[in-house]
Amino acid sequence: MVFILKYVINKYMKQKIILIIFSISILIFAPRAEAVTVSSAQQIEILQQEISVLQSLISNYNLYQNPTAGAYVAVDLSNNSVLLQKNADKQFSIASVTKLMNAVVSVENISMDQQITLTEEMLLPMGQTPVLYSGLKITAGDLLKATIIQSSNDSAEALSYFLGKENFIGLMNKKAKELGMSNTVYYDTNGLNLNNKSTASDLAKLISYVYKNHPQILEISRINDFWLPDQEGNMMKFENGNNFYYLGEFIGGKGGFLTEAKQTFDSVFNVSGRPIAVAVLYSDNRVADIFSILRKLR
Repeated sequence: MVFILKYVINKYMKQKIILIIFSISILIFAPRAEAVTVSSAQQIEILQQEISVLQSLISNYNLYQNPTAGAYVAVDLSNNSVLLQKNADKQFSIASVTKLMNAVVSVENISMDQQITLTEEMLLPMGQTPVLYSGLKITAGDLLKATIIQSSNDSAEALSYFLGKENFIGLMNKKAKELGMSNTVYYDTNGLNLNNKSTASDLAKLISYVYKNHPQILEISRINDFWLPDQEGNMMKFENGNNFYYLGEFIGGKGGFLTEAKQTFDSVFNVSGRPIAVAVLYSDNRVADIFSILRKLR
């Protein structure tokens, strides 16, 4: 099965955009159980965002003949064979890919139905989410979705308080050792710390573990219909920052970005019926890099 062909994308570009508009319109205008409103401006903003995502996929599909990321690896998870690699054992800052390990520790140690009341301390990390505010009582499950879908730093921080922040970070590092991620270290729960470092090879081990043991995390990474109300009761949509969520071949994954770390991504794709782990680090354009890698695997 061919992953994606450029002529197919171009041929169906208009149809795809129409489908997106139709789908999002249903999403926005469908009756909801909550007594909330969605403004016209918000509706337009959501439509623009979804079209922008699709256009980004199309424009980046053939942008690179060869991947240019500082490091990458592609691993066939059906037999653990390395298919492609570059600097796969070189350490780089991983930015918000950190949140994948946060998710693993969370699902293995916290009941997703358990609730916590948010405090100002939990909401300190840069990149606050408007619908998360001090005094809000929220489940671990909703915090996990906010963390994986929109890469919310404050939700990732809040998850650590179920177990105690330092203990949580310790569990992240302990899990890395258990998985044989010998070149990986975590100093925070969200990836804002540049000292959170790993290698493409180690990230392939992590995403392989998630794929085989916690597929629900990957399922969350594809969700594009997660909403929470703000303090006024207005429904706010969490934008999916995982680039490839529209593609059927995307099994799941998590991206990250810091200026110093550039763009990062750890993911699993279905390529010709095979689950392939693809990790990229220090990338100027992770979408173009990943498309380039996937084309080479056909």
